[in-house]
Amino acid sequence: MIESYLPQASTFAGDIDWLFSMVFWIVGAWFLVCSGVFFWLVFKFRVPNGSQATAEYITGEEKSQKRWVTIPHLLVLFCDVFIIYGAVKVWYDVKQYLPPPDQEIQIIAQQWAWTFVHPGADQKFDTADDIHTVNELRLQEDAVYHYHLSSNDVMHDFSVPVFRLKQDAIPGRVITGWFTPTESGEFDIQCAEICGIGHGLMPARLVVEDAAAHTAWLAERSPVKLAAVTSPVVEN
Repeated sequence: MIESYLPQASTFAGDIDWLFSMVFWIVGAWFLVCSGVFFWLVFKFRVPNGSQATAEYITGEEKSQKRWVTIPHLLVLFCDVFIIYGAVKVWYDVKQYLPPPDQEIQIIAQQWAWTFVHPGADQKFDTADDIHTVNELRLQEDAVYHYHLSSNDVMHDFSVPVFRLKQDAIPGRVITGWFTPTESGEFDIQCAEICGIGHGLMPARLVVEDAAAHTAWLAERSPVKLAAVTSPVVEN
């Protein structure tokens, strides 16, 4: 249902959509049942005009009366357990489980921009060959990524709707999570936490590309190569 409006571009996007759909249909069904019973009672027990009838006091102690409370209560409890089981399973798969990564990235939030850091050829962060981009995140399709999310100032929220990913960026903490892009293309990244006057001016672009294109981009953005291209030629 949701995917008809917003593509599913990560491995767990379908699980998130399933959870939303399950809650929608269960709650929607109960809404229709309760509304139907309510209007049935309104019309069945309405008092005709001019009638002198008085309402009968009901203690709620009779078995026939208790059934109106006990049976719906048990059914709602069963639905709650079913929803909680599904939610815990999805939470574990998305938030607790970390599959072995193919690549890692750092995501740094600040007022009002996103900085993305890819490790260079040494596959280590905070070294001279790190690749930095601002407001553009490039990823390889079908690669498992671990992200390390932090904030330089206030609380932000890293939100990628097509991934069904939404994670707070908290000052003083580095939060690690994962995703696997499954669809090539360009998508939106946004801050989903009000972070100041420029909050609405804090979008970024996500570019998901195949392995060959991503490898070529990493090589092109390598600080070592850029330094070689921009260094002046010294003639003897």
